[in-house]
Amino acid sequence: GTAMQRFLGPLLCLWALRLPAGTGAAARGLDIASYRERVRAMFYHAYEHYLESAFPYDELRPLTCDGQDTWGSFSLTLIDALDTLLILGNVSEFQRVVNVLQEGVDFDIDVNASVFETNIRVVGGLLSAHLLSRKAGVEVEAGWPCSGPLLRMAEEAARKLLPAFQTPTGMPYGTVNLLHGVNPGETPVTCTAGIGTFIVEFATLSHLTGDSVFEDVARKALKALWKNRSDIGLVGNHIDVITAKWVAQDAGIGAGVDSYFEYLVKGAILLQDKELMSMFLEYNKAIKNYTKFDDWYLWVQMYKGTVSMPVFQSLEAYWPGLQSLIGDVDNAMRTFLNYYTVWKQFGGLPEFYNIPQGYTVDKREGYPLRPVFGCFAELIESAMYLYRATRDPTLLELGRDAVESIEKISKVDCGFATIKDLRDHRLDNRMESFFLAETVKYLYLLFDPDNFIHNDGSDFDVVVTPYGECVLNAGGYIFNTEAHPIDPAALHCCRKRKEEQWEVEDLMREFYSWKKTKKFTLKRSPDHGEGENAKDPEDASSEKAGEKRNSKKSSHSLLSCPSQSFNSKLAVLGQVFLDNT
Repeated sequence: GTAMQRFLGPLLCLWALRLPAGTGAAARGLDIASYRERVRAMFYHAYEHYLESAFPYDELRPLTCDGQDTWGSFSLTLIDALDTLLILGNVSEFQRVVNVLQEGVDFDIDVNASVFETNIRVVGGLLSAHLLSRKAGVEVEAGWPCSGPLLRMAEEAARKLLPAFQTPTGMPYGTVNLLHGVNPGETPVTCTAGIGTFIVEFATLSHLTGDSVFEDVARKALKALWKNRSDIGLVGNHIDVITAKWVAQDAGIGAGVDSYFEYLVKGAILLQDKELMSMFLEYNKAIKNYTKFDDWYLWVQMYKGTVSMPVFQSLEAYWPGLQSLIGDVDNAMRTFLNYYTVWKQFGGLPEFYNIPQGYTVDKREGYPLRPVFGCFAELIESAMYLYRATRDPTLLELGRDAVESIEKISKVDCGFATIKDLRDHRLDNRMESFFLAETVKYLYLLFDPDNFIHNDGSDFDVVVTPYGECVLNAGGYIFNTEAHPIDPAALHCCRKRKEEQWEVEDLMREFYSWKKTKKFTLKRSPDHGEGENAKDPEDASSEKAGEKRNSKKSSHSLLSCPSQSFNSKLAVLGQVFLDNT
């Protein structure tokens, strides 16, 4: 084909040969339980030092054993780590932290906050913890999951972000002051991911609270990006949210764009929305046509399709997970193995990697080479989902290598330090909150095949809400881009949908039948597949919501929700490519 393909082909073949022989055999000999416990120990080494040295600040500074506020002043690491505590089985600490957050976190503060980061970390973390709180033994209030203190906190945080969406295009500003709204003179230039990464959290919030404003603004932002794609079907890296003019016109799947594509797929699955999926599939065609060379993805000019830079970004390592999510497992494995080869060359993924040169890209235009824990998380996450799909033992080897690399390079006395430069393994005095939210979580889930997160739908709970019965904890969790799992079934618990109206009518008919006959037990109509005794709606509305009606076992999956998901991380210091032509 092209000159680029002819140039890259032999090089990629050589790189493939660098994978050690006997990889599969070595991985088959892994003691999964042993590595699972090592990951658990990693979590507590980081978590306990955060509590001892950094709380209530946002993040731990592990080289100086103190703390700092980074994204606001929310005790962010505590929010980000909360659902990981439950995944590791620590219900008592989960319960304690829920109480601490209720008492200590205040969003009515004069702080300039990233709209993107506050959404994925704070809103996402609180929503996930809210939906998992009953499973963690928290005494939930009447009305749960349609009400609760963590849900109210998530809603309060999200409302602080809404002023950012008040633009002519509906695309949000990147920064908002939590007390005063958007600052005068705030830059209108926002990255694509910072515009298109809201539908998972905001739609969940709308469905649980009944207030459609959150889902509405998230959808409007998604559609604005779609409307402003180029004639060849690509989107750029940064756009002016007032004029809709593309400021950075390079198109790719890496930093600045990544989680936009992720949320089109996840939003489609979460909401069963064909329009969102069709948008992604159209983008996917253009990405394959213009940015894919062999099994690498490069940056191209969004209007012309010409290659800008033959550079691989570490944040692209989420892409194999996305490919597996839509069923493209073979291509996912090929892309994954390319990225894994780079990992083995450097002991991690550099933030930028020049494909022809086969080495990391030097500091450019003020953006330092900062391979952070997110780089680990992207590839580990892809490995976790691909392993669920293929059971290929090579994927377990990646998990093993990740544990060894992190412990060898990043572990210090007070936690784990971000790697400043993979070439010499210099460390930065920072432990970002997503180390506990993502990196450790995905590693643990890779080595814990029986975790409740991997539930295939054969085990579930039926809970009673003011709106009737609903099924929860059946699996199919959708992870947001900070690795916070959302139970998709919960979105059907808190409001009546037109397609469910027959259920309401059926209950009402039974209710009036009971009133006439003065019977004290009711039977659900066998036509709807329910043989359980039903509650009197008047009683059901007043009983403690979230109380388990019964726990059912089934020999087959009753839910068709996919059990795979993936994640990506927006690089705040990510590369911006400008069109100088």
